[in-house]
Amino acid sequence: MSKRKLTRRQTWRVEKIQEEKAARVQKKESGISTLLQAGELGAETAGRVIAHFGSLVEIEALQGELQGQRYRCHLRANLGSLVTGDNVVFRPGPEVNGVHSGVVEMVQERQSELSRPNPYNEIKPVAANIDFIVLVIAPEPEAHANLIDRYLVAAENCGIEPIILLNKTDLINDSNRDHFIKMLHSYEQLGYRTLRVCSQDDSSLGELKEFLNGRTSVFVGQSGVGKSSLIGTLLPGEELKVGALSENTRKGKHTTTTARLYHFPAGGDLIDSPGIREFGLWHMSEDEVLYGFRELRPLAGYCRFRDCAHEQEPGCAIRAAVKKGDISERRFDSYRRIVQTLTGL
Repeated sequence: MSKRKLTRRQTWRVEKIQEEKAARVQKKESGISTLLQAGELGAETAGRVIAHFGSLVEIEALQGELQGQRYRCHLRANLGSLVTGDNVVFRPGPEVNGVHSGVVEMVQERQSELSRPNPYNEIKPVAANIDFIVLVIAPEPEAHANLIDRYLVAAENCGIEPIILLNKTDLINDSNRDHFIKMLHSYEQLGYRTLRVCSQDDSSLGELKEFLNGRTSVFVGQSGVGKSSLIGTLLPGEELKVGALSENTRKGKHTTTTARLYHFPAGGDLIDSPGIREFGLWHMSEDEVLYGFRELRPLAGYCRFRDCAHEQEPGCAIRAAVKKGDISERRFDSYRRIVQTLTGL
């Protein structure tokens, strides 16, 4: 198909936008050069992106006398987009209106990257260097297995270990106890770790706190399962700190659409953002969905036909494993349901 030709006005508009972008980059680099020439930038220091504020990022220093100090930093033009959790090298600058400034010079290689589709059908990273995705479920709203599988598929494709956390254990009773015991056991047999807590009972959070200690995690899960209550219990007083920071810097209140990194009192970090609490799968291919089912993944290459759809084809290794009982029929049905939502069948 030939490329659509732009009209003269469209061409002018594209060129104007590019010129404006180039001017902004030049202005930014000119300002950084001025700071350098004036000797107002300190030595290169290791830091981590804590949050975004428009075109600036908030960096926390990780070493030396500056450790723990936070800076609102500009980015060098060639760095591209940074996300919360990125490890960087920055140079601290002067204090402006009570806020420490700085310039990010370099971004370290990401050990992991959490991505999701944006409204423009692009897959964009939203956080980096995460150790675990904590999938929060609860008796109310009821945790359906297919919904849990969808989150696990997303986590597996991000390459970040998922943990299943059953919250609101105070709602477990004689009528639903067996259901949740069997459901969690089925995931434990697949190698997933599970935890059980009640956000209203701090004494039940000991194992969770121990698990989160020294790690960077993100909580995901459907609305109403108690993520906010859990985060509020694990991070006492953080909302007050964010509000005070916003008032002091006159930058406006911290927006919940921006991922922000918090420190747990006992150690470890949490990256919290509504944008990474839920994952859509519509952008995935059938192969990626299959990859997300860890027990199906090793069998994919053993079907008789390379293009096997795992429906009625002869020699299907996956269907044979289901028939033998090696693969859960419930999980296989869940896989098929997800694939059907991708294809519209």
